[in-house]
Amino acid sequence: MEGQEVTIAVIAIVVVVGALLAWLFVQRKRTQELRDKFGEEYDRTVSTHGKRRDAEADLIEREERVRKLDIRPLTASERDRYTTEWTATKALFVDSPVEAVAKADRLLTDVMNARGYPMADFEKRHADLTVDHGDVAKHYLAGHEIADRSSDATTEELRRAFNHYEALFGEMTSDVADGDKDRDGVPDAVDGRVDADNDGVDDRVEDAPVRPDSDPALTDRDKV
Repeated sequence: MEGQEVTIAVIAIVVVVGALLAWLFVQRKRTQELRDKFGEEYDRTVSTHGKRRDAEADLIEREERVRKLDIRPLTASERDRYTTEWTATKALFVDSPVEAVAKADRLLTDVMNARGYPMADFEKRHADLTVDHGDVAKHYLAGHEIADRSSDATTEELRRAFNHYEALFGEMTSDVADGDKDRDGVPDAVDGRVDADNDGVDDRVEDAPVRPDSDPALTDRDKV
């Protein structure tokens, strides 16, 4: 009887140890995946929360929240309109750096909203960005930190803020909806062609009447 009890106890210990090792493996795997995905943001979040468990719970909650959002690329017309506004904002920096940085911040919020990111406070917008745009989300954070104290910032600091914002703007406007692209991947609004059937040929050329070579009204000089 004692032998059976010992055997049962050994089996129970093995099961508990096995379960503990499996749990540790899963935890380490999750930690590594989050580190790989979020990069510097992982360390920043751990520093903010103070505990790795709380930080990882925050990062996982971000992933789940963003997964439910309907994020979309801009249309060609939207991209062109925002690019025009950005160019004007950039020109404004020469005479009014503080106003230009503030306007750039608002324009980024508009672009993100147009793409499907919800209107929220800065912390939530930045957190959402870190899920799929970690490399430029840090620029958004750095730019915003300077913009928050723009009245006391130097012109060089404001210039850095604008450059940080511009990195994010370039990322947010780099994609154009597939419906606004030709077969060659270039938006019609950019290359000036009309290609509704996506065959790579300007429809205006395809539909243009062609006079046959046998047409007696066509002189040798007119032939190509």
